[in-house]
Amino acid sequence: MRIAMWSGPRNLSTAMMYAFAARGDCAVWDEPFYAAYLKATEINHPMAAEIIAAGETDPDKVARACLGPIPQSQTLFYQKHMTLHMVPAFDRSFIRKLTNVFLIRHPARVIASYSRKRESPTLADIGFVQQAELFDQVTDFTGKRPLVIDSADIRENPREKLSLLCAALGIPFVDAMLRWPAGPKPYDGVWALHWYNAVHASTGIDEPEGPLPVLSGHDQDLANQAFTYYEKLAAYRL
Repeated sequence: MRIAMWSGPRNLSTAMMYAFAARGDCAVWDEPFYAAYLKATEINHPMAAEIIAAGETDPDKVARACLGPIPQSQTLFYQKHMTLHMVPAFDRSFIRKLTNVFLIRHPARVIASYSRKRESPTLADIGFVQQAELFDQVTDFTGKRPLVIDSADIRENPREKLSLLCAALGIPFVDAMLRWPAGPKPYDGVWALHWYNAVHASTGIDEPEGPLPVLSGHDQDLANQAFTYYEKLAAYRL
């Protein structure tokens, strides 16, 4: 099974990748289209030159690899995808052959976290619009709504929600998904140096999140714009 987990940045996405990698039967791929996205858009991201140098910049080759042999002869192949990386020019037909899941998070939390790493994010930077568009596209491709899971629910009760997700995917839940060793992982993207300091300090999914962060000005306006897209998918969460 090839599992495509579609999220925006700062969505618990790396921790979810670590959880699946910890299973023992699952290969993982960290943001397959990142280099292709940066090459196509020429957007100024931290470590852009290093990411482009380290990754595959041809989106068609990336798509073929997403559908190709599962690495390490594993049973499962977990692909951590960023919705913003799927620029309109990229052929998305490969998505039809994946098992698609959408990982969501309240925009206020996403923006508060993202702004600590990169100043003045835009709506396009945080992936909510693209996530809603991809959700509709996957629904059209497959004739049914894909799975949706909220990071807040996972953090509230990791065992229960990961068990529920695994059941919905038709795979067994294993306790190993709840813990992993601290520090960098061999399957991290090169961008981990900039983005992954918090998850590298973790050994499992953190405790429940507290109250929503208080935003103001640009960040609050951005959260207001993103909320409609978040709310649309949240209606279908597990």
